[in-house]
Amino acid sequence: MKKEFIALASSFFIAFATNLHAQQSMLSDTIQFTKAEAEALFLQQNVSLISEKLNIDKAQAMVIQARLWPNPTFSIDEVNFWTTASGTNNETHFGEELPPLFNDFGRSRQIALQLEQVVQTAGKRKKMIAMEEVSASIAEAYFEDLLRNLKIEFRNNLTALQYLQLYTATFSTQLESIESLVKAFQNQLDQGNISRGEFIRLKALQLELLNTGNELTIEKNEIQKELKILMNLPPNSYLKISTDDYSPPLEKLQNLNLNQLQEMASASRPDLTMARLEENYFTNKYAYERAQRIPDLNFSVGYDRGGNFLLDFVGFGLSFDLPVFDRNRGNIQYARIGKEQSELLTNFKQNTIALEVEAGYKNFLANKKLYESIASDYEEQLDRLLESYTSNFKLRNISMLEYIDFLDAYLENKNIIFETTKKLHNSFEEIQYIIGKELN
Repeated sequence: MKKEFIALASSFFIAFATNLHAQQSMLSDTIQFTKAEAEALFLQQNVSLISEKLNIDKAQAMVIQARLWPNPTFSIDEVNFWTTASGTNNETHFGEELPPLFNDFGRSRQIALQLEQVVQTAGKRKKMIAMEEVSASIAEAYFEDLLRNLKIEFRNNLTALQYLQLYTATFSTQLESIESLVKAFQNQLDQGNISRGEFIRLKALQLELLNTGNELTIEKNEIQKELKILMNLPPNSYLKISTDDYSPPLEKLQNLNLNQLQEMASASRPDLTMARLEENYFTNKYAYERAQRIPDLNFSVGYDRGGNFLLDFVGFGLSFDLPVFDRNRGNIQYARIGKEQSELLTNFKQNTIALEVEAGYKNFLANKKLYESIASDYEEQLDRLLESYTSNFKLRNISMLEYIDFLDAYLENKNIIFETTKKLHNSFEEIQYIIGKELN
């Protein structure tokens, strides 16, 4: 009985431990990425991009629809389902006796058939196709603009996560060092070797670092949320981005000047392309609405059995609207005003982009100058100097105030180094965003 109880308890413990481990795995499913791998997944799984691609397919479907001719209209009319007399045994007919259509069916019955086809005039069909093709191009340009906006948001969030990972690691190291000092000072306080004021000041520093660390954690959680939304990842995933490529790609802008960037932006910006396409759309719409003044032709051919002086009558017809009251003036005016408006907005967009490129390039140069002013070995010197200060503080060769002042300066300078690199990354991405083109 005792063995059975032990076996049952062991099984329960193993099951409980397995379940607990599974729950912990679900709560923290860490996924490690390089920037390139993360972006590839983003391009593949982002819901907004997938949805917008479908809008391109919808616009292209409308081009297919515009190419189709109007369907012909077939009508059957004047069918009488009964007769006033059978037409046999000398019975009286009210009307002429008609032969059957086939066998004995259709005797003394009248019927009329008609086939109609609308023919669009003044090139309306071609003009409609041109309008829908422009609409499809606008959908493609809108997709490119959405991709451009989502890319800079995604890449800046990746850089922000790298920055937070680096700075949090630095912060955590110093926090561990302070916690170790707090324990040592607690022992010294218990032995009466230091004053309570010194110990409280060190505890205050520990609390400040804990508070800052908590703020960094909250900021990192927000970045994690934004990235998981953009990458369409489950809530239980935890992203970790490699920091090997945290140094900005300065070589990509080494041989480019402001004039070249202006030309790239004029040729590649999708929102400028959309503005030009909008102008083209209203140009085509204006031509289409003017063509609407000319009525379409409706050709018909009809067959009438027993409704004419001929038993089998075949006739042809033509009909069209008389443009007396409606000359489509409102739609023509709407298209003309739209054309003028789109031209105005296109010129404004070109000027705005030129100003954006100039400001973005100057910002990049300013951030680049600050980045290059930091010596390449300065961070290493800071780390060595902090080790020296910590060692001397433990040996009581320097005061607590000196140590705390240097630690504050160390953390602030570390933050400046990481922040400067992040700003340079962001300004480089801003240039790619402004010109609407990837720099290779």
